[in-house]
Amino acid sequence: MGASEFRFFLSCDINSPVAFRIDKLDGILPVHKSTDSGLVSGAEERKPELYIECALYINGAPFGLPMRTRLHTTGPPYCWNELITLSSKYRDLTAHSQLAITVWDVSCGKAEGLIGGATILLFNSKMQMKSGKQKLRLWQGKEADGSFPTSTPGKVPRHERGELERLEKLMNKFERGQIQSIDWLDRLMLKSLDKIKEQESSKHGNSNLYLVIDFCSFEHRVVFQESGANVLITSPIGSTNEFVTVWDTELGKFNPSEHKQLKLARSLDRGIIDRDLKPSNAERKSIQSVLKYPPTRTLSGDERQLLWKFRFSLMSEKRALTKFLRCVEWSDVQEAKQAIQLMYKWETIDVCDALELLSPLFQSEEVRAFAVSVLERADDEELQCYLLQLVQAIRFERSDRSRLSQFLVERALQNIELASYFRWYVNVELTDHVYNKRYHSTYNLLEESMSKLPPGENGEDGIKLWQSLVRQTELTAQLCSITREVRNVRGNTQKKIEKLKQLLSGILSELTYFEEPLRSPLTPSVIIKGIVPGESTLFKSQLNPLRLAFRTEDEGTCKVIFKKGDDLRQDQLVVQMVWLMDRLLKLENLDLCLTPYKVLATGHDEGMLEFIPSRPLAQILSENRSITSYLQKFHPDEHAPFGITATCLDTFIKSCAGYSVITYILGIGDRHLDNLLLTDDGRLFHVDFAFILGRDPKPFPPPMKLCKEMVEAMGGADSQYYTRFKSYCCEAYNILRKSSNLILNLFYLMAGSTIPDIASDPEKGILKLQEKFRLDMDDEACIHFFQDLINESVSALFPQMVETIHRWAQYWR
Repeated sequence: MGASEFRFFLSCDINSPVAFRIDKLDGILPVHKSTDSGLVSGAEERKPELYIECALYINGAPFGLPMRTRLHTTGPPYCWNELITLSSKYRDLTAHSQLAITVWDVSCGKAEGLIGGATILLFNSKMQMKSGKQKLRLWQGKEADGSFPTSTPGKVPRHERGELERLEKLMNKFERGQIQSIDWLDRLMLKSLDKIKEQESSKHGNSNLYLVIDFCSFEHRVVFQESGANVLITSPIGSTNEFVTVWDTELGKFNPSEHKQLKLARSLDRGIIDRDLKPSNAERKSIQSVLKYPPTRTLSGDERQLLWKFRFSLMSEKRALTKFLRCVEWSDVQEAKQAIQLMYKWETIDVCDALELLSPLFQSEEVRAFAVSVLERADDEELQCYLLQLVQAIRFERSDRSRLSQFLVERALQNIELASYFRWYVNVELTDHVYNKRYHSTYNLLEESMSKLPPGENGEDGIKLWQSLVRQTELTAQLCSITREVRNVRGNTQKKIEKLKQLLSGILSELTYFEEPLRSPLTPSVIIKGIVPGESTLFKSQLNPLRLAFRTEDEGTCKVIFKKGDDLRQDQLVVQMVWLMDRLLKLENLDLCLTPYKVLATGHDEGMLEFIPSRPLAQILSENRSITSYLQKFHPDEHAPFGITATCLDTFIKSCAGYSVITYILGIGDRHLDNLLLTDDGRLFHVDFAFILGRDPKPFPPPMKLCKEMVEAMGGADSQYYTRFKSYCCEAYNILRKSSNLILNLFYLMAGSTIPDIASDPEKGILKLQEKFRLDMDDEACIHFFQDLINESVSALFPQMVETIHRWAQYWR
């Protein structure tokens, strides 16, 4: 839904009975004494027995029977939390409908039994139905007056409202989900709110009684309209200059006149005329502007009509095909047929545009099959860049054994590395409740096709090849079992490490030497033969990830981290993007010394990561005076600036620049010195991507993580090396902006996945990503923009405070 749209229900269309919830009564009740024969000596304090009477009034007259709550004898506080359902329906309401609510105490006589009453209108001044919690101030000693206007309004007069009323209004929005929830900040806010309540209570005393009720909330706002009316005018149109609100009840509905005009303009009889049409200069500018739109932008009716009109002259422009196919009315058989014919005659499109045609926006099987035919041109390395998203795109296909599934299986059979990754990506999706049948069909197709392969050069036939891939799953199941055993050990980390080595040397000794070597799930090109117990350990953290050393076929070792209890699918996606962006930068001859380590999610709560020998910046800075002092130990050079070799310094500057740009574009959050790692040769890289696309648990995060220690290692903000760093950043940013459509298309294909930060709001996440590319600017303007971002990140004070708090938390862990 666009920001300018307002979606609503009409009250006359809601056939449900009016319902609301009586929540609680706040304040101290007036004390009533019971007397025996009027003697004060026999006085004793009565225990209140309260109930609430609710009546609906329409235009000042009672409508339907009043309803009562149950008796409440325990309190204060007096909490009913009782749902009241009236006999009247929402469609029966008028603009001046109101609830009259009176609180009674049956422990007293009739005169003393009245506690107080209040009324509340069901619609606000904008004729929208009220929703959520409402706090009514009771008129003590008075029954609720249902006449209009009422003498017992529950709303606190504006001139009497203070800070507490303002906060309660915001709290109501928060409870309805209109304000974003941040767990740690919410807890602080609620504590502060309680203190403010106590202060206000002591300041003004407890003389007032407040009744809290909770109105039902609908999916959209409810706007008042009487049955049979066409429009709602909130006030009569007179000679005043006041605004008049008119709700368009036909907004977004089918418009027959527009549809007829569109059909006439697109009549196939005009095909002969349109074939020779050429756009004017103004029309050509408009078309070029449309062609530059990102794939996330929806075309307007006029823009769609413009592209359709000049479709024949656009056939030589390969960028125009995806935009043209968006203009087609696919429900019109003849129009769809012509569009398919033109599609095959169009200038050959790039693989990037083919990915867009596999998005959920395009449902035509012919279009999706055409996209697959374009993908066939990609080599295995390029295909592997997009494989994760192509597996996700299977859910958007029209059949279980689609052309896309068949294509991916065919390519997997030609490359065992592709086959291994493809099997894992599909295997993880088998638990999808909606599309598990489709992914099972693809998985079975891969198994059937691979089992039919003849023996290869090494004598291994298809059945053995498939069995070797399945054994990867058996290995991960055993590693999950080891992780659970180690976690159950009571004691410090050292005891858990001893338990790990004991398991590998004892009960699970078969893992030290496999019966048959198998391909590493993380790096299928590497053949592993077993685990080396002496070189295996675990990390000191809540989940106790394992760091395993596997023997390889060439008598070396490869170290892998195995995690159980953590969803690595998001990390897998981010690292894939780092790998892709590294490839895009290198194609432009810019190597920023990135470290796209391998990540493989083997389930929704387990997976493997490549172990890169490195140290967190937090540890480096605690053990050394600075980053420079640390690098001097490994690459000393007395004659070079800062006492380290020029190559090492350049590697550090480049890697800082690369990750600054990438983490900014992807909106990586929760950055601190424990998830920024540095290798001995000066490569800086990021790990742990639990927050992406702008989400961050910390308040006021800077645009990118660039701490003062990193700037100091470059010689400070005035050095030539820091200037070089900024130059690398701006160059990389402009290179990646050129491939913005590719990156946006890949994220669009992930829209149906259950990855947390994408599944929560895919449309919003992709729009946030699009904003980071600043497609409204040219390259020169973007250089100035990004330099400002760098300066803002370095000078940010609040993240430094948060970093200090994080270090304290790590110390006491």
